[in-house]
Amino acid sequence: MFSYIVAGLALLLIYNPLTEYLTAGREPRPLPRTPRPQINESLLAIDSVNETAHLNCAPDAYSVHILSKAPLVVYIENFLSLDEREHLLEISEPLFEPSTITHDGDKTQRNTLVRDSEVALIPRTETVRCIEARAHSFQGWRSDLWIERLRTQRYGPSQHYAHHFDWGSGARGWGRASSFMVWVETDNIKGGGTEFPRLQLDGPDQRWCRWIECSHQKSASAEESSAKVKGEPITGVTFKAVPGNAVFWENFRPDGTGRGWQETWHAGLPVTKGTKVGLNIWSWGRLN
Repeated sequence: MFSYIVAGLALLLIYNPLTEYLTAGREPRPLPRTPRPQINESLLAIDSVNETAHLNCAPDAYSVHILSKAPLVVYIENFLSLDEREHLLEISEPLFEPSTITHDGDKTQRNTLVRDSEVALIPRTETVRCIEARAHSFQGWRSDLWIERLRTQRYGPSQHYAHHFDWGSGARGWGRASSFMVWVETDNIKGGGTEFPRLQLDGPDQRWCRWIECSHQKSASAEESSAKVKGEPITGVTFKAVPGNAVFWENFRPDGTGRGWQETWHAGLPVTKGTKVGLNIWSWGRLN
């Protein structure tokens, strides 16, 4: 457990953007609009308009619940259908390989103290392209925003992903603007929640306990319980791994300064029993 905490702290120091330091103590300024930087387009899910138009996708059947507005965090029920989940498992199985991390966006390395799982860069079948299109439309078909190639992640007992940000520096005005964490399979799982220790939830409202861990409420002190009854924010949210459901969040503030939300620091907690398969959907593009 100590090594897990150390790994999380190390990632915080590595990924905390330089812009947070440079703008400390003074009002940050919006970034100028700049051309798109060079990027490996093979890692983006790029289709022509004609290709997208010919997709035969089922109508969307999900429902949404807003957990937070700043940062924007939205819980999504039934983001994936059962057929889609089964398809993702089938195409991922032969492609799983040990997960790696990167400190500069280029070179990768294996470090199981930080990230211990298996990952598959999945092929863009029609079903996968329909999921990409759903993620894009969810965000209002924003211009200068692309869905990254989809990846599934598989976690077995004791495997985890330590606390981290999905974003690096937004100082150039471009970056990983948003994230979806989608649960594909949770076979007899215990543990394995997705924790946001800095995220605040207004309330208490027991209806959220279908999708987030609420066990801490049972052991809360009298003072904490009083605060929750009054509707004061509760700090720290752990999403349960519910197959087919998803959580979406924006990584950067909407003020055009390239500053990321510190509240999006999150972790895939260790699985203690069973197997969890998740789907990462990241969107890369202009931040201002």
